[in-house]
Amino acid sequence: MLHSVERQLIEGPAGRIEIAFDWPTGAPRGVAYVGHPHPLYGGTMDNKVAATLARTFAGLGWLAVRPNFRGVGASEGVHDEGHGETEDFVHIIDAVPSLPEVRARLASGLPLALAGFSFGSFVAARAARSLAARHHPVRHLVLVGAAAGKWAMPEVRRDTLVIHGEFDETIPLKDVFDWLRPHDIPVVVIPGADHFFHRRLGLLKALISGHILGVSAFDSPAQTL
Repeated sequence: MLHSVERQLIEGPAGRIEIAFDWPTGAPRGVAYVGHPHPLYGGTMDNKVAATLARTFAGLGWLAVRPNFRGVGASEGVHDEGHGETEDFVHIIDAVPSLPEVRARLASGLPLALAGFSFGSFVAARAARSLAARHHPVRHLVLVGAAAGKWAMPEVRRDTLVIHGEFDETIPLKDVFDWLRPHDIPVVVIPGADHFFHRRLGLLKALISGHILGVSAFDSPAQTL
């Protein structure tokens, strides 16, 4: 499914927040919010993995919303080690459906998804916990290159999709296992992939699509070993 991208600024707790909206071709089936990697190391909403997450959701018929974190692009404020970024993320989740140009295109009661890559996974996971505490749980939580060992990743639900590269040089796979082992949450490991999933973005998209749709990510269910 083709989709269009629109950008705008909205007011946030620390000033204006720049947002990209990846719109599906038809009426949205849900709304997904996507967090990008660490701002102090060049992370923006245009990062190729964050953009792949957004395009994947838009291709499935969801509206995907990508903010630039504090101090990135046209977003105001300064980096806040994930605390202010989580505040902004939750603010966006609350504010976006009420924007006039968005409200007119959304049905009521649509499912909610949060997704994040690297530092963005820390923000998305913390936001999911905040929403759950307000009795507003998300339908899907997708964490790619999860920032275990770098930041204090919170406990997540057992149905969370966690995808990691076998040879991630930034966040070792061992740290992700150490984070999830006490909760018996599985990790989908992409063989040979690095932190940025170089040459693995197609497989990443297929795995996320399969999870959201509840079907196999592969085209040939009749394949035999």
